[in-house]
Amino acid sequence: MGSERHWILIWVVFHGILLSNIQGSEIYSKDALNSFLHDYAVKNAPKHHTGILYNVSLPANYSGMDVSITRIRARNLWVNGANFSFFKIPPRVLPWPFVRRVDLVFQNIGNWSDSYYNVPNYTFIAPVIGVLAYDPNESSRSYGEIGLSIMGENPLIVRLPNVTFQENRNVTAKCIRFDRNGTLEFSNLIAKNTCISRRQGHFSIVIPSQKTITKKKRDKGLKWWIIGLTGGIVVLVLLLVLGFLAYKYFKKQRIRKMERQSERSEVLDTIWIGRSRMPSASRIRTQPVLEKSYIP
Repeated sequence: MGSERHWILIWVVFHGILLSNIQGSEIYSKDALNSFLHDYAVKNAPKHHTGILYNVSLPANYSGMDVSITRIRARNLWVNGANFSFFKIPPRVLPWPFVRRVDLVFQNIGNWSDSYYNVPNYTFIAPVIGVLAYDPNESSRSYGEIGLSIMGENPLIVRLPNVTFQENRNVTAKCIRFDRNGTLEFSNLIAKNTCISRRQGHFSIVIPSQKTITKKKRDKGLKWWIIGLTGGIVVLVLLLVLGFLAYKYFKKQRIRKMERQSERSEVLDTIWIGRSRMPSASRIRTQPVLEKSYIP
């Protein structure tokens, strides 16, 4: 009985450790990370003076990430926009749903980018950075996150740090935006490290992975091989057709030459046999003589 209790106790402890590991692993999801960085920044920012950007030191197990926070009035955001961290928010922007003040949290995921974000068939050449807006008075509803509605003509400008890429005519770098619903939005760079967008979110710069580049080269080579083979077959068919037409032409010319030569000699009538015209004598030149038996 005691041994059974012992094994039950071991199973309960093991099960509890397993559940704690599973629950702890949820922090590696993007939503959980955003919530943690927002809560940590709010709690550890020195003071929340409006319009001041505060850089917040993260725990050691988040080494490599950077986070900063600022609180700004919606009126100032509408009139002047904001220029903090790696983001330039244009004027004529309002928080949605509307609040009088908004917390802007700026993230630099740094060397953790590959752990939280993935773009199939592409490789990051810049860290993932993000700007998210929060309602400072309501942290319980969806972590307090709200949207930014850009109502003017100017877009949000994103200048990404630490871009490691050398220009290559065969490789094109692309801006990538990660939406909260999991969709990916590609766009062209307007400068070596600059992207634009009409929405907030997380951003980075990517290039096709080496596997994708190799596949494209292979497909391109196969395409040209098929084009060359098709062209060769077409040329061969044309040569055969031209050869047949030339044969018919020279045969017809030879027949005409023979006819002209026959016309220069004694005039003979001609008859048609099938498709060929043949000479024919119209009359007998020597009358036949019947042989008679000698009669004494």
